[in-house]
Amino acid sequence: MNKHEQPDMEHALDITRRYFLGKCTGLGIGSLALSDLLKQSLSAQTPASEVHLHPAVGQISPKAKRVIFLTQSGGPSQIELFDHKPGLEKWAGKELPDSVRQGQRLTTMTANQKQLIMPSRTQFERCGQSGATIGEWMPHLKKVADELCFIKSMTTNEINHAPAMTHFLTGHQIPGRPSMGGWVSYGLGSENKDLPDFLVLLSKMRRPSDQPLYDHYWGSGFLPSRYQGVKLRNSGDPVLYLKDPNGLPRKLRRSMLDGLSELNELRSRTTGDPETSTRIRQYEMAYRMQTSIPGLTDLSDEPDSTFELYGPDSRRPGSYAANCILARRLAERNVRFIQLFHPDWDHHSRLSSWCVARCRDTDQASAALIQDLKQRGLLDDTLVLWGGEFGRGVAGQGKWDSPEGGRDHHPRCFTMWMAGGGIKPGMTWGETDEFSYNVARDPVHVNDLHATVLHLLGIDHGQFTYRFQGLDFKLTGVEETKVIRDILS
Repeated sequence: MNKHEQPDMEHALDITRRYFLGKCTGLGIGSLALSDLLKQSLSAQTPASEVHLHPAVGQISPKAKRVIFLTQSGGPSQIELFDHKPGLEKWAGKELPDSVRQGQRLTTMTANQKQLIMPSRTQFERCGQSGATIGEWMPHLKKVADELCFIKSMTTNEINHAPAMTHFLTGHQIPGRPSMGGWVSYGLGSENKDLPDFLVLLSKMRRPSDQPLYDHYWGSGFLPSRYQGVKLRNSGDPVLYLKDPNGLPRKLRRSMLDGLSELNELRSRTTGDPETSTRIRQYEMAYRMQTSIPGLTDLSDEPDSTFELYGPDSRRPGSYAANCILARRLAERNVRFIQLFHPDWDHHSRLSSWCVARCRDTDQASAALIQDLKQRGLLDDTLVLWGGEFGRGVAGQGKWDSPEGGRDHHPRCFTMWMAGGGIKPGMTWGETDEFSYNVARDPVHVNDLHATVLHLLGIDHGQFTYRFQGLDFKLTGVEETKVIRDILS
């Protein structure tokens, strides 16, 4: 008799020693399955946001319920947009002093050229009562300056896009770790059972971008795959196969899923594989999304005033502006983590036209999102972040005084802004030196940003771990990391 004639024998042979030992521990799959059943039972009586299974959740009073992360991929230039350095004019065309550079690594694109200083290509204005400095290429953001908190002392370790963006979004430069949205989904779950916890929107550019956006930026890494981001397509159907095939009645579809769920439940009880539980959940989620997604992405019920607020590009499906409207609609539906990606901020040349174009894509819609959330009473418990994986260097790439001049990557310092969800409005945190080259005061590492976001969501980043291959992993890593408490309201 072979093992396929004896299910118990097949089960025994399928279990490896490591898997068996894992099942026997207090954190084995049996206890996880029991916890999931208990969570479902509690959820019938208690809002999902009040059900905490991880010890890191619930220790801190949350100030935000959800996150909207406006991810500007490519490295926006802080020198043109936010970090005003009028003293650079006297350094125009002069070489960056070694005492400032301090041996900073350069990319191969500028390592063999002289580091000749290129002053800012924009005029700056002090905005609102806060006096925040914002460049002329972002006129709409100036109107909401008093709602924003600018962090001018951001710093990271990586100098090239893929590792820097991977670190920016997962806490580590090597792919394979869960993204921030995946961690938040794992820790807090969802308040909307008809939509995924974590949704991703990619801008549809007017002309193709050569900058890749990798799936691991919103992946679940070693967490169960139910925590990965679900990407909405920016053209055609937002999700493939939303409609049932012709000739398949909805009642029959429901019956098929019920039968499939029973088979998967049997398999799950036999093997204890968490991915089987994920499969059950995702089949059910897909069924509910057939109704929830069309209602979400149909903007025909938005008044003309909405499109006027977000700008003319908001009527173009898949645009950054249209995605900002979708982000607000997702926030209204209590989706936990909403991430927008807008690429092409990589201005190695033609800075004055390239960066201007990206500002034109995003400025009005980003400001409108803040206004829209506030007028609907959503900004207080929605944390909004805007930023890219690093900044740009003070030296010109190419001829510093030419319209063709650009700026190379710069990880030492860059600027982000945050708003809502427990952040002090109308303030600036941190400071760079006179060249916007080094952090002069109050550095904020990207891992500090992660710790602060988790804190605002009511999660203790120091305890927020997931055991994988015998190690307890954290979004914030193993090095000393701090919550930026001075920016918290």
